[in-house]
Amino acid sequence: MAISTDTHEPSLPGPENGEPLDEVDGGKHPRLIRGVGLANATTLNMIDMIGVGPFITIPLIVAAMGGPQAMLGWIFGAMLVMCDGLVWAELGAAMPRSGGSYRYLKEIYDPKKLGRMISFLFIWQLTFSAPLSIASGCIGLSQYAAFIWPGLNKNFFARAAHIQLPLVGALDVSVAMTAGTLVAIGTVAVAVFLLYRKITIIGRLSGFLWVGVLVTVLWVIVAGVSNFDKARAFDFPPNAFTPSLGFFQGLGAAMLVAVYDYWGYYNVCFFGGEVKDPGRVIPRAIIYSIVAVAAIYIVMNISILGVIPWQELIESARPENEAVRSHIISTLMERLYGNWAGVLVSALIMWTAFASVFSLMLGYSRVPYAAAVDGNYFKAFARVHPKHRFPYVSLLVMGLVAAACCFLKLKDVITALVVIRITVQFLAQIIGVVVLRIRRPDMPRPFRMWLYPIPSVLAFLGFVYVLVMRPKSMQPIWLALGLVVIGSIIYLVRSWRRREWPFAEATV
Repeated sequence: MAISTDTHEPSLPGPENGEPLDEVDGGKHPRLIRGVGLANATTLNMIDMIGVGPFITIPLIVAAMGGPQAMLGWIFGAMLVMCDGLVWAELGAAMPRSGGSYRYLKEIYDPKKLGRMISFLFIWQLTFSAPLSIASGCIGLSQYAAFIWPGLNKNFFARAAHIQLPLVGALDVSVAMTAGTLVAIGTVAVAVFLLYRKITIIGRLSGFLWVGVLVTVLWVIVAGVSNFDKARAFDFPPNAFTPSLGFFQGLGAAMLVAVYDYWGYYNVCFFGGEVKDPGRVIPRAIIYSIVAVAAIYIVMNISILGVIPWQELIESARPENEAVRSHIISTLMERLYGNWAGVLVSALIMWTAFASVFSLMLGYSRVPYAAAVDGNYFKAFARVHPKHRFPYVSLLVMGLVAAACCFLKLKDVITALVVIRITVQFLAQIIGVVVLRIRRPDMPRPFRMWLYPIPSVLAFLGFVYVLVMRPKSMQPIWLALGLVVIGSIIYLVRSWRRREWPFAEATV
């Protein structure tokens, strides 16, 4: 089905199709370049989505549902992100500027009133979630590196804290440093180095990285399909599909991990101010990447279930077997072809993980820049490189915080990351696409959500299901709400000092 578009393009404050675009009030700063086309935008989305996640989370999804019926998590997860992707596509095409959700939330809820506060809260949660997303890819990369160099598992120190918080309850935080941690931090440094250049060069780098991602995924799929055992893949346990509380909670937990693995389909929206013909490119990049990655994930994971018994995957999901779970694909290839295959696929997955880190850092580094340009974040983040015209301060700070997050354990960040982002960002944005249709019906929309408003309703209900329908679901929800409260207090104090909304003096 072709993507339908309006005949009118959105009003942009500058030239298009590769020409510099001035996004800064008053034109006092160097401009960003619209240099990313459809192929590069789709590639950047897909290398963001296909990070290290699917290579380390399949045991967690299978354990959540207790058998190969865990594939429902991938299927329903794909349906959920497609519905949400249509929300991003409409908003991204209508407001194609760097910053993504920051721009959308601010415009939707009135940039001079509530929208300013909600967009600030988005930046606030991004302070926690973006570096964690980047660090998760770096940690995953280091874990696969440990398959090649087992000495990277050597522990230098490990600390665990058990904190009792009001309402939230017990909060367990683990910090550790291994030789692999240094590899993770080094990964951040290399990504920053490669991104410290013009966006048009980055587009060519993304194509180069995508080749490695494609080779990795295709090899895993071909290996699984060529050694596929139908009886093993579809060896469902008794009552696998019997409706029960345990079944629905397991599906919720599986979908949470699947959503984490699918995330990245919206990455193009964060550097929308650097995309050519954004009204056409942004929606297509989102939809194409979701369809392609969903197909890859479903085929890849079914093929893995046809080689490794699901009982073995569940066993590897236990905390004491983390070393096995962290490089399950290497174990698969070693079992099929020998040690050389395990080493080679580990290297390819490291390439894939790095490509994802590269894409994540590119997108997220543009968001504080957009907020700073609007005067809603620290002024230093608005600085643009005088020669290559990219937000270098934002990129460097994002890299430093991500490096610090590499000391956390990967298993401790996924649930909190997903819950915080859904609670603070995704639900507000899904409601917002409807609000914007009501508030600004005449706003140019190069892309309109198919079957509006059904996808937005399904996306909202799906994310709420993922939030609540899991064992021990309330603790991370309370933690996310606590971040909202703290962020709101910071914003209100700051607004009171500046005499901004809601403390601005009324004008006649």
